[in-house]
Amino acid sequence: MRIEHAEAKRITKQVSLSADLAITGGGLAGLCCAITAARKGIKVVLVQDRPVLGGNSSSEVRLWVLGATSHMGNNNRWAREGGVINEILIENAFRNQESNPLIFDTILLEKIVEEKNITLLLNTAVHELEKSVTGRIERLKAFCSQNSTTYLIEAPLFCDASGDGITAFLAGASFRMGAESQHEFGEKFAPSEEYGELLGHSLYFYTKDTGLPVKFIPPSFALSDITEIPRYKQFSATDSGCSLWWIEYGGRLDTVHDTELIKWELWKVVYGVWNHIKNSGDFPDAENLTLEWVGTIPGKRESRRFEGDYMLKQQDVIEQKIFDDVVAYGGWSIDLHPADGVFSEKPGCNQWHSKGIYGIPYRCYYSKDVPNLYIAGRLMSTTHVAFGSSRVMGTCAHGGQAIGMAAVLCKKHGALPIEIGKKHIKELQQELLKCGQSLPGIALRDEKDLMQIATEIIGESLKLGELPNDGIWLRLIHSSAQMLPVAPGKMMQLTVQLKTTKPTSLTVQLRNSSKNFNHTPDVILEEQHFDLLTGEQVLVLDFNTTFSEHCYAFVSFLKNEEVEIASTTRLVTGIVSVFNSTSPAVSNYGKQSSSTDIGVEEFEFWCPGRKPMGQNIAMKIEPAIDLFNAYNLINGIHRPVASPNAWVAPLDSDVAQLLVRWSTKQSISRIDFSFDCDYDHPMENVLMRQPYAVQPYCASDIEIYSGDQFVGEIRNNHQAMATVCLGEPVVTDELKFVVKNENKQSPVSLFEIRCYEEQ
Repeated sequence: MRIEHAEAKRITKQVSLSADLAITGGGLAGLCCAITAARKGIKVVLVQDRPVLGGNSSSEVRLWVLGATSHMGNNNRWAREGGVINEILIENAFRNQESNPLIFDTILLEKIVEEKNITLLLNTAVHELEKSVTGRIERLKAFCSQNSTTYLIEAPLFCDASGDGITAFLAGASFRMGAESQHEFGEKFAPSEEYGELLGHSLYFYTKDTGLPVKFIPPSFALSDITEIPRYKQFSATDSGCSLWWIEYGGRLDTVHDTELIKWELWKVVYGVWNHIKNSGDFPDAENLTLEWVGTIPGKRESRRFEGDYMLKQQDVIEQKIFDDVVAYGGWSIDLHPADGVFSEKPGCNQWHSKGIYGIPYRCYYSKDVPNLYIAGRLMSTTHVAFGSSRVMGTCAHGGQAIGMAAVLCKKHGALPIEIGKKHIKELQQELLKCGQSLPGIALRDEKDLMQIATEIIGESLKLGELPNDGIWLRLIHSSAQMLPVAPGKMMQLTVQLKTTKPTSLTVQLRNSSKNFNHTPDVILEEQHFDLLTGEQVLVLDFNTTFSEHCYAFVSFLKNEEVEIASTTRLVTGIVSVFNSTSPAVSNYGKQSSSTDIGVEEFEFWCPGRKPMGQNIAMKIEPAIDLFNAYNLINGIHRPVASPNAWVAPLDSDVAQLLVRWSTKQSISRIDFSFDCDYDHPMENVLMRQPYAVQPYCASDIEIYSGDQFVGEIRNNHQAMATVCLGEPVVTDELKFVVKNENKQSPVSLFEIRCYEEQ
């Protein structure tokens, strides 16, 4: 038995921790920062004030993770973020096709606890810090409510990924809250006072069909008059989870200190809405439904934004500004919401897209005032308007990864964050690329990669002369296009099969993008018109266009519901069909056009169909497209951009061989691979079921031989990156790779192979 007599005062138990990097906030930005840094060998303490990881993506909030892919509703092809966040989403698709948010929690937790260099503190809130006379943070104080322990955390570097910026705020870092005026940065989309300066919070609910009638008696605090919500007629019995993102409130309040008040107002709305659905008599399909889950903490969109050495602005997003210090990218629309949220008469959001992804500079990710402080996630240095795009979790995670790698270089070079940008930015970019983080306009150039000095890389490659007709017919209810990669030279001749129900005419356009790294077909190069007869017929498309650079051509068949075009189920890396259809969830109504000058561009949306739909258009191609050769494996780009950037075996190959030769013997200990896990697929982690556990383009097995000697393998792969460590170094002048893809719809493909002497 333990007895303690009365004392004048006691303090909680105190535990001192030290690390190379201390991170506040266990959302996706902080989590990806921690994993990236820990895998490179530095010690990390990750402080999370909630019982689970993931922030808005956790089971506590249940918002889907999105970024540049934007639900596949914009023109950002092959744009899903790479690196750790990509690894997480692929793993979730593999394990959790039903998109259960509880399973997603376990995947995030597993990724952290598997890293021996991470000390994780859950249910622990930072509440105080100490600074040196030089202005650097020296120590954080954080309290865990579950074990009544105060942690004293020391580190040379700190990262605030906490959403509201508690560490940066306590450290005295400059911040902004609310919208800038139009004239400060020349942003034409800056909101008016009537629209409001802050985005609000949201709270979601899930329902379940019990199979029997269920009554609902609302709590006394539920909103009694549903007509107070101008958009109440939009509610339905089938909506749940983050499809109810527009149940939003709080943009007129202090979104830091009024969060509990905002939460109560959202609870009133949620229970009032459910009362309306259950008891108004307007929703007979809700009779057997019960509330399965209601959020207990709101998902926050906006509060403090901290100032770095650069503030991202609207023009950077729309014009896709080139930054020498780019370390991440975004691609979500500029997505602003009325401050009155669900109580506003205005639409729930106001989204405007750019023509492609945009880069984010390193200078946005550290505080301009506190020398050893990084700012991650929605704290990053942006204007309110640019924040409308950069705030989404995929983009935040991408930036968190960049910070994690930058912290590694800070330790390596004994440098502060600002010095990494001035002296070591190219090294940072190359290290990020090696970890799978694609950066706009930058290719990997790794001097230690022995593949770069290979004398021969031999593998039978696809000469795409035909996308075969599988007997599937696509009716042109929307204008439809086949995206094809082209090299400098004359456009190929194409032959397609059509059928019609009566004589009609068809317009075919050849398009490309005004920027060869984009996939917005905003330039019409040629237009041809054809008179069609009734029944099946062959159409030969002979274009006169000559291309001056690598890019994607769009062979566009304009809408005509009397016409069907032959399609194929064959899937090929870097080949996709797109449609001028609509996606209202991301304000895609076929064409972006503003009636006033708000600083955005006018263009059409051409987007793929979601798998397993979205088949390619069947066609014969003369001459065959010859852009899939094995030397793509060393070009430093591991996704399609202006070209496929992949080695692809012939169309019917589910097993293929690759031979790599050197002029002298090499000592090889480690081999890194990059696979095609379909960067076009958003992989929403909740609410939407995943069509595939393993993405169809992804090679599943690789066997490695030195001469006839088997030296290593990969089995049952489903990830975008994999490493084979050979144990004892293999000394050889030749390696053979036997690559297999289990999915018969797609031929063998790889984006990259890198070979190293050291482990």
